Order: sequence, then C-alpha cells, then structure tokens
Amino acid sequence: MKRLLAVITLSLALLNLAQAERIKDLASVAGVRKNQLVGYGLVVGLDGTGDQTSQARFTVQSIRSMLAAQGVTLPPNTNMQLNNVAAVMVTADLPPFAKPGQGLDVNVSSLANADSLRGGTLVMTPLKGADGQIYAIAQGGVVVSGFGVSGADGSRISVNTPSSGTIPSGATVEREVNNPFDQGGPLVLNLHNPDFTTAKRMAEVINETLGPGSARALDAVSVAVQSPADTDQRVSFISFVENLEFTPGEAPARVIVNARTGTVVIGNQVRVRAAAVTHGSLTVTISEDFNVDQPNPFAGGDTVVTPDTGIAVEEETNPMFLFGPGTELQEIVDAVNRVGAAPGDLVAILEALKRAGALQAELIVI
Repeated sequence: MKRLLAVITLSLALLNLAQAERIKDLASVAGVRKNQLVGYGLVVGLDGTGDQTSQARFTVQSIRSMLAAQGVTLPPNTNMQLNNVAAVMVTADLPPFAKPGQGLDVNVSSLANADSLRGGTLVMTPLKGADGQIYAIAQGGVVVSGFGVSGADGSRISVNTPSSGTIPSGATVEREVNNPFDQGGPLVLNLHNPDFTTAKRMAEVINETLGPGSARALDAVSVAVQSPADTDQRVSFISFVENLEFTPGEAPARVIVNARTGTVVIGNQVRVRAAAVTHGSLTVTISEDFNVDQPNPFAGGDTVVTPDTGIAVEEETNPMFLFGPGTELQEIVDAVNRVGAAPGDLVAILEALKRAGALQAELIVI
C-alpha cells in the first residue's frame, strides 16, 4: 500500500509542474471520428468445436441460407447435425478517411455455444454501419489466442477465451464515409476533457499565432477556427494548428477509488479542511484443538477426545492525527501511510472526510 501511494504521489508531483502540450494531444477535429461496424456470419472448418445445432437453431437456418445462395437446395426435412460450424458476430472500427480497398482488423465472437473458433474460417460477411449501409466485407482465417480442454467427466480448463478471435486485415473497405472536413467553413476542435480554462487558452494561443479573430471558444469543449476552403490548404493548416503548444487548465480536484482493486488516485489539487482522523482494527483469532483424555490405570473407563477451543481478540490502537486547514496531497499520503490503512480502510477514511465536509474534492468510487 505504501509503495502504491508513493508511486501515485511521485507521478502527481511531476504532473504538478506546468508543462505545455500540443493541441493534437488535447483535442480532435469535429466530425473526424471512427465508426463502428457489425455483421453476422458463419465460421466453418472447426474441429468438432462448433455450435450444437440441436440447440442453436438459427445456426441451421444460416447454413441453409448460405447453401441456397450458392445454389444448393436441401430437402425440407433434412436434419443437419453439424459441429464444425459456428454462428458469430463480427465487429470492426472504420477509421476516419478510410478509402475503398483498405484493410481493417476484425473481431469475431461466438454467438451460440461453440467451444472454440480455433482453426475456423469466416465466410464472406458484410459489415454494416448504424445507418444499415454496407461499408466493408470480412472474410479469412480466425486467429484465436485461447484454448480449452475438457474431459469425459465434464471437467474443463480454458486459457483466455477460445470462443472469440481476430482476423488481421480481415475486412476490405467498400464504401467511404462522408465527413465535414472537406466541406469548407470553420473547423471545430473538440477537447477530450471539457474545461473552460483550457478552451480559452487554446483560442488565445491560436489567435496569438494566426492573428486576432482566428479562433473563438464556443463552450467548454469546442473552439471554432477560421480555415481555408481549399482541401489541400486545410490539411496544411490543421497540421500547423495541431502542433501549437499551450498550457492547459488544471484538472478539478478529484479522488478516484477503485473499490475492486484497491487503487486510489488523488489529484494534485485535493485539499482538506481541519479534521481529526483515527483508525483502528479489531482482530479475532479462533483456534480449534483436540485433547485426548485417558482413564486412570485399572479404572475401566474409555479413552475420549475432547475439543479445546481458543479465542483471542486483539485490537490495534493507532494514535489520532490532525489535518490542518489547507493540507496538501503529500501530507494526506504521509498521514495515510503512518496509520497503516489498507485499501478498504482508506476508502472508508476518504468517505468519512467527504461526509464531514473536510475533503475539498470530488470523490468518485468505481
């Protein structure tokens, strides 16, 4: 715990030093974004690890439709018992400015009860956007990093997730997504983290470099920048603007606690008012022993075993310490280290300080 807090303290102490950052690291051009694609398909050629078609009826329907599209007609009452085919969902991210013919990495995940997709091949699958249009076509061999082994008695061991995999460059872009970059008009830069101070300083550094009136902050997120109408000039213009440097505004005072892992991150602007904190723990130890009682010689009794239960209670006493008004991050960490609090206890201390009105920060528990 002490080591963790020490590392966090050192990192935040370094962040406390004001440093200029590039606009491209803090903001992105409005409309220049990736788009999610999704499709439904079949993975074939599995080594007996596919869907159990008696339970996954939609897999059988998909196979019938695929064969019908290839000119193969099955009799209506055909009972297909296949275990080398799996119904899958295929997902991909279409990056901005992707052009037809470019390749995309795709993720393939089992939709039914397939045990593994290892060794399978995804049959040609159209990938659609949110508007229902086809933007890419996926096909290829599935790469699976996990594996699973099962025994006849039902025992099973698996490493990672064998029911999902990837196909590097497994999709080909078929349609380009329109974006506002080449439509003229002012460009809008959107901050990744909304902040009025950062938006104001970004507009100021652009105006200082390009001239007054070149940029204006619209709100805590967006900064509008006057830019050339010609596409080639706009590319050169945004390349110049995104490499301008300025000092962003400091983040709000926050304490973020991950209750599951015990990770605690304290921002460098966190302060506490005057408060007194004490921490103690109660340890209860219960031990079970057995004694053997034997009768005296010639007494005619029986040897018996009697339980012997021991209970010990130990309460740790820690001194109370005080937070003075305006206490800074380093003092908080030092105080928590002195009290020897575990991650769960630290969360309780921070919540108590927040409820008492002494913690001048937003407490976020995830």
